[in-house]
Amino acid sequence: MSSTTAFLLLDVAGVPCALARASVREVLPLPDLHAPPAAGGPLAGFLNLGGVPVPVVDLARLLGVPARAEDEADDPYRHLVLDMDAAMAFLVDRADDLVVVLDSAIRPVDESRTLNGCVAAEIAHGGRMIHVLELARLLSAEEHQRLDALTRAAAGRLASFGQGPA
Repeated sequence: MSSTTAFLLLDVAGVPCALARASVREVLPLPDLHAPPAAGGPLAGFLNLGGVPVPVVDLARLLGVPARAEDEADDPYRHLVLDMDAAMAFLVDRADDLVVVLDSAIRPVDESRTLNGCVAAEIAHGGRMIHVLELARLLSAEEHQRLDALTRAAAGRLASFGQGPA
């Protein structure tokens, strides 16, 4: 019996990418995000998830993929992909499909070929090769530290308003 792996296929500003299903907690429709003045670069803002601020990183900006036209960039059907720990979310243009791929069809990518080893593998699907991103390696250690500091500041600001109605 063949072994398989499930992948979530994504559209990132027109570039097909994939994430291992095991690394994704859920896919959410794009809500209004809180974007503090200190945010910038790939940080799209914070998602309030049950009173806990979760940083949302724009995956296209992070990967340096050219932005889509302005009318497509404001597409209300964009998605957030929440990581398994619910510690971070990634903004994508679309979560397209969930596919199951034979392990023999997954081609590992040498860690040194991509920035921080963020592309773990490639899979063939629909007549094209799709990069499989490794969520844990998308941000460098310094980027994680800066994002953690911004997240603590957002949590402090939220806590300063006290707990909402019960």
